[in-house]
Amino acid sequence: MARMTSRGPVLSLAALYFLVPVGASLWYTVDNPGGISFEAYTQGLGSEGMTGSLLLSVSLGLATVLLGLLLMVPTTVAVALYFPKLRSVIGVLSMMPLVVPPIALVAGVNTVLSWQTDLAATPLYGTFQALLDKDFPLILVLVYTVMSLPFLHRSLDAGLRAVDLRTLVEASRSLGASRTQTLLRVVVPNLRTAVVGGAVLSLAMVLGEYTVASVLGFAPFAVWMVEVGETEAQLSAAAAMLSLLIAWGLLLLLTTLAGGRNRRISAS
Repeated sequence: MARMTSRGPVLSLAALYFLVPVGASLWYTVDNPGGISFEAYTQGLGSEGMTGSLLLSVSLGLATVLLGLLLMVPTTVAVALYFPKLRSVIGVLSMMPLVVPPIALVAGVNTVLSWQTDLAATPLYGTFQALLDKDFPLILVLVYTVMSLPFLHRSLDAGLRAVDLRTLVEASRSLGASRTQTLLRVVVPNLRTAVVGGAVLSLAMVLGEYTVASVLGFAPFAVWMVEVGETEAQLSAAAAMLSLLIAWGLLLLLTTLAGGRNRRISAS
């Protein structure tokens, strides 16, 4: 009882810390001289460029999550099973994107992209052009995948520590499953909650990332919000509320799906 009582003030302060800024932003979007108005949502959010930038950010986020999981799930599983001494090394390396400022990272990327002028007569020039496609800039997917590694690794590592991975893999292999089947049908379902957590954090990071996209000259949702905010601050705040709602909705959806899947596995 004493422990629950001591948690009350802490949880209340945490709730205020997160909810007060959101509430203030929400009030700003509907507060007008003539009274409360939802014009920023009903009319403003359909303005030019909003839909395209939002779809681009969501597409980039989904591609980033997919590529990050394809890289990190096999890597973390292999390290946990066969190279446990490398666990701390992989952990440190995966945290490096948090140490390197985004502006420094994008400066290095810009330096590499500048090489395309020297490779104009080679097949690599077409690769650079594909990476810089305005409709779907693959270069952003690659950079965002690097930036999402800390979130994916910490979530997956915590999930792996919570299960008896070696026993699960040995049991699966003894029943005749291949390594790929074991990974997809045994390991990944047991890591579903960790995968969902890392995916949602990565997607939220992509939806809110501004520095890299702006410096490289692309206009996903975060860049569009900043540009619109220079002339229509209320519309920019409404777009930010929409971005937050999308992130929360995806979190709720993925958590519900993961919870339902885990209940079916437990029941079977």
